Amino acid sequence: MQIISFDPGYERLGVAILERKNNEDTVIFSDCIHTSKQETSQKRLFHLGSEIESIFQKYKPDAAAIEGLFFTNNQKTALRVAEVRGILIFISRKFNCEVFEYTPNQIKVAVTGNGRATKKDILIMVPRLIDFTKKGALDDEYDAIACGITCLACERFPQI
Repeated sequence: MQIISFDPGYERLGVAILERKNNEDTVIFSDCIHTSKQETSQKRLFHLGSEIESIFQKYKPDAAAIEGLFFTNNQKTALRVAEVRGILIFISRKFNCEVFEYTPNQIKVAVTGNGRATKKDILIMVPRLIDFTKKGALDDEYDAIACGITCLACERFPQI
């Protein structure tokens, strides 16, 4: 069973593939996909979509987990992130993956036990819950992994 999980972002998109095999969870891929501020919004969205499609083609995940939209005061950023989420949901369904969505609070509770956890708390807890030792990983990757951990903890998947 493989889960692709996302920390949606317009400038930086965290993505991870988690695998559950013999009741053991591992991270088999993680990355942070960047877009350039110098590109048009259409080119940036196309780049993100193309990269995500390539990951789906390579890993063929069984389900997708996406962090819900966190509303900020910056409406322009929120709209762009919503567009990215739409692309992620579309591509996930295109590849026959059921999509599970989790709020930031649900992810914090699942990973740390505390709905008021900080970014630092997530960074500390992720490697304690799953084997992940990638040097130089950005917090977007950790957030994507945390979203995947939440999915594996909350949903009932067939035993593989």
